[in-house]
Amino acid sequence: MKSEVIRLIKGRNDVTLTTYILDDSSEMLQGKSRPAVLICPGGAYLCCSDREGEPIAMAFLRYGYNAFVLRYSVAYDGTRPYHETDFANQTINPVKLHPEPMREIGLAFACIYEHRKEWKTDAKQIAICGFSAGGHNCAMYATHWSKPVITDFLGVDKEILRPAACILGYPLTDYLYMYEATKKAGTDAFKFFTVANRLMMGEDWENEEKLLDMSPDRLVTKEVPPTFIWATAKDELVPVAHSTKYATALAEAGIPFELHIFQDGAHGMALCDQSTSRQEALDVQTDPNAKAWIDFAAAWLEKYIAIYKS
Repeated sequence: MKSEVIRLIKGRNDVTLTTYILDDSSEMLQGKSRPAVLICPGGAYLCCSDREGEPIAMAFLRYGYNAFVLRYSVAYDGTRPYHETDFANQTINPVKLHPEPMREIGLAFACIYEHRKEWKTDAKQIAICGFSAGGHNCAMYATHWSKPVITDFLGVDKEILRPAACILGYPLTDYLYMYEATKKAGTDAFKFFTVANRLMMGEDWENEEKLLDMSPDRLVTKEVPPTFIWATAKDELVPVAHSTKYATALAEAGIPFELHIFQDGAHGMALCDQSTSRQEALDVQTDPNAKAWIDFAAAWLEKYIAIYKS
């Protein structure tokens, strides 16, 4: 396997693409390019979770896909935890605001296209896969990849940027719904999202137009790729309605999709087994039923991208 870390933006160490390229041999593809999965970890746009990065890449490698993990613009580099006062104290980098994270998915697509021969990767068969905020980022890309906010920024043929499929794990898809639900509840969740939302949209993030612009379930068009969604009914941080609302939007637009809602499990389950669970959270981050999502997703993905698809 060939693995390397590539900086996608000159002068910045935080926006990177890590490659996981399977070796080939005369017993396998004999030089034929593989399809790929581009992975966006979650982390509320405050960090990129390690639990939703390399372990997910390894899981897709098992099914024969090349994998790439994108670390997109977030508030922290993982060296220290965030605190709610950081934004007020201006310790959050103000450069890292919407729409940069979804544009960086486009940068990753362009990078893979540029290296497609070296990496033996079929640039027309790339699925995007994201979790939580990374799922939101992927859903935003899925609804914006062909729009000027991305195409004009990158200045490349939009077909280079087209995702072949999209996989979303417990995604946040509706900022208007999240704002109304968390503010009404008056819980710590509203304080948590206030920090992340100020980072993404600025001090005036409670503006309805801004919230709508960040709500991909209200922005679905015919350009959105086939989509696989999974979540858990007991997710208290990002309610399951984000998944069902996005699925409904896909259905109304005639976009092929598959939706799996598992009964048990908390937010941020990743692979739902001990390989991606915190030691102190094994009881809520592991589930024998929910861990089947990766098998379901791989089976579904073969309908749209597969090793021997022409």
